[in-house]
Amino acid sequence: MTKKLAVIAIGGNSLIKDEQHKTVEDQYQAAKETCYHIADMIEAGWEVAIGHGNGPQVGFILRRSEIAAKVEGMHEVPLDVCGADSQGAIGYALQQNLQNELYRRGIKKNVATIVTQVLVDKNDPAFQNPTKPIGSFMDEAEAKRREKELGWTVREDAGRGWRRVVASPLPKEVVELDSVKTLLDAGVVVITVGGGGIPVIDKGGGEYVGTAAVIDKDYASSLLAREIQADLFVISTAVEKVALNFGKPDQKWIDKMTLAEAKQYLAEGTHFAKGSMAPKIQAIIWFLEANPNGKALITNPENIGRALKGETGTWIVP
Repeated sequence: MTKKLAVIAIGGNSLIKDEQHKTVEDQYQAAKETCYHIADMIEAGWEVAIGHGNGPQVGFILRRSEIAAKVEGMHEVPLDVCGADSQGAIGYALQQNLQNELYRRGIKKNVATIVTQVLVDKNDPAFQNPTKPIGSFMDEAEAKRREKELGWTVREDAGRGWRRVVASPLPKEVVELDSVKTLLDAGVVVITVGGGGIPVIDKGGGEYVGTAAVIDKDYASSLLAREIQADLFVISTAVEKVALNFGKPDQKWIDKMTLAEAKQYLAEGTHFAKGSMAPKIQAIIWFLEANPNGKALITNPENIGRALKGETGTWIVP
């Protein structure tokens, strides 16, 4: 039987359920639930690569870093290193939970996390217009001091205070792609491109260096799905299905749409929110354009199994 290969991009709700459940233990338990549903997919015969978000976790690391830096002898942690730290910690929670669940089911399969770099173009227009807020709020004086001393870009955020903003460039290449492919070919479940990957730029001559930026995890997972020629790209998010005119009186849930329809709905600009569903639809469009034999699915973690049987979720097909 030919191997079926899937990339699953899991969102923040897979790790942080709500404002009251943010601790490391809370996140571990949330990851446990998500891994149960991913194990259903593996049990059904899928080879799987898993991407994940890390926004809240990087925020926590930055906050700890800012607090610790007030103690003599401690230093702040650069953003790219925060991304690496979060990949390791989230990867650990996912791989341990998934390994335990597979063991319970009698499935002999290894799970591994790859701390993954993703190449971005140093000339990407996003670097000229940083928009992604990160870290904690500051007063104007502190923000201006950091702007001067650390070269940060800072902006006032809707009357709530000042925050650092960074670029969100497009992912161009998964640096550890060959390693990911080798593991997948060996039947290992791979956790990779965590948080969109650690953004790096090419200094020239193939020498990479980290940069202060944030890559959209759905865009990075889409790039991975294209580069490994996945049969299926799953975006696991907070909703069971995609809706047109979401949150409006004429809201309509969608069971299935074609690539052409997805492009049309996205172009209309009224259906999908820019910060949530729109990038997910764009990520799927890029995947299907590059893989005419592929399929994509959007649903929430608890419905992955049902969706694969065609019972729910939103399917996007060529």
